[in-house]
Amino acid sequence: MDISVVIPLLNEEESLPELVAWIRKVMEANQFSYEIILVDDGSTDSSWKVIEGLGEELEEVKGIKFRRNYGKSAALNEGFSVAKGGVVITMDADLQDSPDEIPELRRMIIEDGFDLVSGWKKERHDPITKTIPTKIYNGVTRWATGVKLHDMNCGLKAYRNTVVKSIEVYGEMHRYIPVIAKSAGFNHIGEKVVKHQARKYGSTKFGLERFVNGFLDLMTIVFMSRFGKRPMHFFGLWGTIITLIGFGIITYLAIARLGFYQYKMTDRPLFFYGLIMLIVGMQLFMTGFLGEMIGRSASDRNVYQIEDKIRL
Repeated sequence: MDISVVIPLLNEEESLPELVAWIRKVMEANQFSYEIILVDDGSTDSSWKVIEGLGEELEEVKGIKFRRNYGKSAALNEGFSVAKGGVVITMDADLQDSPDEIPELRRMIIEDGFDLVSGWKKERHDPITKTIPTKIYNGVTRWATGVKLHDMNCGLKAYRNTVVKSIEVYGEMHRYIPVIAKSAGFNHIGEKVVKHQARKYGSTKFGLERFVNGFLDLMTIVFMSRFGKRPMHFFGLWGTIITLIGFGIITYLAIARLGFYQYKMTDRPLFFYGLIMLIVGMQLFMTGFLGEMIGRSASDRNVYQIEDKIRL
């Protein structure tokens, strides 16, 4: 199969027939073999009935229905798990992503050799309250992760099948799939300017809280990608540095008390700073130690992504 199109959705009953017809038109025009995987993330409208109707009409349409709303990451993860196409395309169900981009996205994966191609909505049809925070978010993410994409959270992306089978998308980490893919060893990540269309039906499912959650998730993904398998390298390093500074302060005060000044060590505020640093440093060190112990007992501690083998 050439292409799997994975579409997470929530309350998109109006847009689904038009979206599926549009995808079908593009696929047939390019003679692609394909499947459309619609993942209903706990919709409360008639989205699932629409999916059932589309499935009866077209054998290429497949559906997954969650019992409740789990979030976009869960929907994508489930869609990835069943995708069979050599190239996997993701897009939103609100018709803001154009299926006309699919052939070029596939070409970039197949011919140009990219592992992942992310869409870039260079011209957006969104209010300024959304576009400005998005630019700031993308700039911070590029700086923190080293993945040089202008639109990290664009829903329109193309993946080599091996990429989606090698990563796990959880929580709200769908914003950082390129970062997750890079940490899994897929470094050939590209970008394509795509057309962004104004929302035709319904309303956005995301509020301003996504920027706060996005920042917290960014901290998580940066830490996990760099120190997830070796927490002692982070906590142990900073714990040791802070402990040594605290020990140095206490030592200085003790020497000064014996040799130069006649005062109680506890009379000086510096003593309490040193004591706090000793406590915090030891706590950080123990956190790293416990993290290593937990990591040693993890079932995937020696599971690695192997690309190829010879005579083994």
